[in-house]
Amino acid sequence: MPDSASAASRAGFVAIIGRPNVGKSTLLNRLVGQKISIVSGKAQTTRHRVTGIMNTGNVQFVFVDTPGFQTRRGNALNRAMNRAVSQALAGVDLVFFVIEAGRFCDEDRAALDAIPPETRAVLVINKVDRLDDKSRLLPFIDKLQVLREFSEIVPISAEQGGNCDALVVAAASLLPEGPPIYGEDEITDRGERFFASEFLREKLFRLLGDELPYALTVEIEKFETEGSLRRIHAAVIVDKAAHKGIVIGKGGEKLKRAASEARVEMEKLFGGKVFLETWVKVRGGWADSERALKSLGYE
Repeated sequence: MPDSASAASRAGFVAIIGRPNVGKSTLLNRLVGQKISIVSGKAQTTRHRVTGIMNTGNVQFVFVDTPGFQTRRGNALNRAMNRAVSQALAGVDLVFFVIEAGRFCDEDRAALDAIPPETRAVLVINKVDRLDDKSRLLPFIDKLQVLREFSEIVPISAEQGGNCDALVVAAASLLPEGPPIYGEDEITDRGERFFASEFLREKLFRLLGDELPYALTVEIEKFETEGSLRRIHAAVIVDKAAHKGIVIGKGGEKLKRAASEARVEMEKLFGGKVFLETWVKVRGGWADSERALKSLGYE
């Protein structure tokens, strides 16, 4: 890690982009050292920009996790996620372009093409631990080097932490000199209300599996703080009445379990007791309505 007392202070914004499900959120959580971006095995889990702040020595990284770049723009939700990517790329100092070891497809190419040509980019090859034949890695890198002039190419395992320190060291010198942008004790610019919504949505994504309705989101209707206690009322929004029973589950079991698991993570992050009440609402067409998306916090 860069920690020389004589080195100049550096600070900058780093956008983490790539196609869906390459491990961008896992990488952000690994680098920050705390879970601030939700993760599941489902593509398109991340739908918003999430900022994570990391201080190491005299360098401050402000990481911006982004939704997976959408090549199918069939509805307003897909367009909103791509706007989040474009907004994250505007004015950043560096990009981590994340791909999966041994795989480069049209979706990866579309995400790469979204990076402005003048922006420095580090090629982050994730999931190298899952590559059965490690001898494939160097030829794979050789093919990618011709696509763009990358400032650095770093193979990692975000899940296991392999080579992530090397990624930080390689990226530190690419940030501009300057004072920290955020305070030393800050880890994100997102508020508790946002994380309450995200943690519940993550648990539903994980529990529902293949039953998961794509048009599912969470709206925090009430968030009250009483000392260290948070009282949170959360509505799970679905697109169709038939989806309501899927989310609730037999005897309410799935929704209760999701709420219980989400509450545990909220209490860990918030540092206090959480009372969480949940229910399901049907709001037809919300994922294809710009007005509905805006009211639900999609930018």
